[in-house]
Amino acid sequence: MIRASRAQVYTGFFRMKVSQLRAVSPADGRYASKVDGLRDTLSEYGLIRFRVLVEIRWLQRLADETDIAELEPVSSVMKDVLNGIVDGFSMDDAERVKAIEATTNHDVKAVEYFIREKLGSGPETGPLKDFLHFACTSEDINNLSYALMLRSARGDVMQPAMRSLRIPLSNMARQHAAVPMLSRTHGQTASPTTVGKELMNVVHRLRRAENALLAVPILGKFNGAVGNFNAHLIAYPNADWPGISRRFVESLGLEANTHTTQIEPHDWTAEYAHALIRYNNVLLDFCRDVWGYISLGYFRQKLNKDEVGSSTMPHKVNPIDFENAEGNLGMSTALLGHFAEKLPVSRWQRDLTDSTVQRNFGVALGYTLIALQSAEKGIGKLELNRPAIDADVNEAWEVLGEAVQTVMRRYGIPEPYEKLKALTRGREVDQAMLAEFVGTLEIPDDEKQRLLALTPASYIGLAAQLANDTPA
Repeated sequence: MIRASRAQVYTGFFRMKVSQLRAVSPADGRYASKVDGLRDTLSEYGLIRFRVLVEIRWLQRLADETDIAELEPVSSVMKDVLNGIVDGFSMDDAERVKAIEATTNHDVKAVEYFIREKLGSGPETGPLKDFLHFACTSEDINNLSYALMLRSARGDVMQPAMRSLRIPLSNMARQHAAVPMLSRTHGQTASPTTVGKELMNVVHRLRRAENALLAVPILGKFNGAVGNFNAHLIAYPNADWPGISRRFVESLGLEANTHTTQIEPHDWTAEYAHALIRYNNVLLDFCRDVWGYISLGYFRQKLNKDEVGSSTMPHKVNPIDFENAEGNLGMSTALLGHFAEKLPVSRWQRDLTDSTVQRNFGVALGYTLIALQSAEKGIGKLELNRPAIDADVNEAWEVLGEAVQTVMRRYGIPEPYEKLKALTRGREVDQAMLAEFVGTLEIPDDEKQRLLALTPASYIGLAAQLANDTPA
């Protein structure tokens, strides 16, 4: 009986097309199409690709350093070869790395051997091969790779998706900036607002949370086995290794972390996770609120004649997009919370518990990406039910108690709050009752007429202005 080698088995498995119906994670099954934007960045393929990039860029950096006498600056031809390994990295290349790993049982070493293969043999490649992975620990490569992955995911995928949701929500807020709506604090009727102002509150919060995520600095370390440049210094004692390391990390668009153990301590990763948690919470709060407004009848949902709302109740049009977003935001936040709590904690100079956890970055960001698309889809279905909103606010004359008692305070009428409390609390208040009360007040006639002309729908303060003044 002929048995396949480990490399053959692994390569065959890597190539196998797995049906989405058999995927263990819904992110790669039911919702696979929604996370396509993250696949080249936060997948195993993406990790290998960035590892290759870091190894090649470090080799190029060493060749440019005058203190490394044994390594000549590379020729223009060899520069093209090295850059071609990075720029032309393909799925076939990733599969070759995995096949090598099946023999080495070490993922980063497999990348080094892959690059050696790609360089081939020649007068210029010998010295280059000797300086591949020079003075590096695997974590030098890994931490920079994950940093580049999360930076790319943030700027290239997550931020555009966040903006794609925020812009139509902002447009809807401006469209309905002056539409009066009854507020509800503690679930009870409260001072009126406008539909647009409430939506713009969400836009403002989302933009602020998005900016906080974008502001998280992404750090990288490149200082050897335990962070002290031990191997670097023993080989080249006169080289400015802290400076070389810092310049290299910064050349990748990252901020250098100069004080580490074998691993970059992941504090910035925790900040990144916490910032995304805060974004998730703002969006989740919106999804729950708009779910409630749909329940109240403030919004209708555009109908799709082919969709089914219930398997038994044909009349139903469920707010499934907002429910889907809420559920996926919860999944993302749970994982992000674990990242933030676990990753900064490592035994002594290094343990391996972070390795398997970091491989789930794509899952956590994927669930947020799924939620963003679901919420955006839900927003696109919303239609304002103006009659329901108008009827609600126009019947709530009791909310003008705040207006009347505040004007009474201005003119020194004693116990204004207590008098309005006695008039309105727990009672059905209508326009006639309120007008009768205002008629008894000893205030200037023009103020009295202003109060008598007031309706719940016109008592909206600066809501319309605030809805229009907020940038998208």
